[in-house]
Amino acid sequence: MSENHSSIAVLGAGSWGTALAILLAKNDQDVRLWDKNEALLGDMKSARRNARYLPDVAFPSNIQVCATLEEAIIGVQDILLVVPSHVFGNALKDLKPFLKPTHRIAWATKGLEPGTGNFLHSVAERELGNHIPYAVISGPSFAREVALGLPTAVTLASRNSLFADALAKKFNCDNFCIYLTDDIVGVQLGGVVKNVLAVAVGIADGIALGANARAALMTRGLAEMMRLGNALGARPETLMGLAGCGDVILTCMDNQSRNRRFGLALAEGLTEAKAQEQIGQVVEAVYNVDQLFHLAKKCQVELPIAEQVFRVMKHGVSPREALSVLFKRMPGSE
Repeated sequence: MSENHSSIAVLGAGSWGTALAILLAKNDQDVRLWDKNEALLGDMKSARRNARYLPDVAFPSNIQVCATLEEAIIGVQDILLVVPSHVFGNALKDLKPFLKPTHRIAWATKGLEPGTGNFLHSVAERELGNHIPYAVISGPSFAREVALGLPTAVTLASRNSLFADALAKKFNCDNFCIYLTDDIVGVQLGGVVKNVLAVAVGIADGIALGANARAALMTRGLAEMMRLGNALGARPETLMGLAGCGDVILTCMDNQSRNRRFGLALAEGLTEAKAQEQIGQVVEAVYNVDQLFHLAKKCQVELPIAEQVFRVMKHGVSPREALSVLFKRMPGSE
């Protein structure tokens, strides 16, 4: 079967994957949507919407819900992977038997690989080799707003300019703007750190520390991101752009953020498990806070905010105690 360059496969039908599928379909792309959850696939096929994650947005007619992974990618050149970070490596393993040299892969997953702390492009290179072009999409973007067509701007990072340009054309429209970079590390780092900062801000707001504390946490959190980014070779302009500063602002300030709501739940005294159950979707900070903490240690970079979130989530320190320790140690040079 010849490849259809106006088609794209979206693998992962959570809220974000579904929203991107809807956006692409509205941009005249023929979209193949697939998920491992067979019950979800069946419901989407019959209802022509994702009743679980985005119930108020109907599917355009050019979204095809596919029963199998092979059906989703056959004859399609571009593949968009939208799965949680802790299953990203396994998703690539599942995909690998069906890949051809002409395939190109992008992902809109934010996080690090559990256990190794590897960035996801390193996971992709390990699992698939270096011959398949890849790209990363990240930035301040809530799924429901994208699905509803509200204005959004994000960053697309790739070291393959031809793929980056082609993929950007699939996404760009009046209400969705793609900015391009080749700073793969910077774009991914922003998507990791912002989740942990959102938990810290959620905790602070949950125990009513006020707007001044929120501003301090966000600002000093950005400083932590910049320090770690410098150690990893990320560009400062990337971290001060959409994928860094922009995503921090969005994720910390609005209750559409799962990570912020998770912090609020911890402040109420809920356990990590109960907080996740209350939210009902993947909270990336749960999987990434320890990896971020250990990555910072490896790079010999201090991340006081991330460290205190780590202590709350993994060592049972009370949220109030952690924030108290944090503000007592904050004074220093800007």
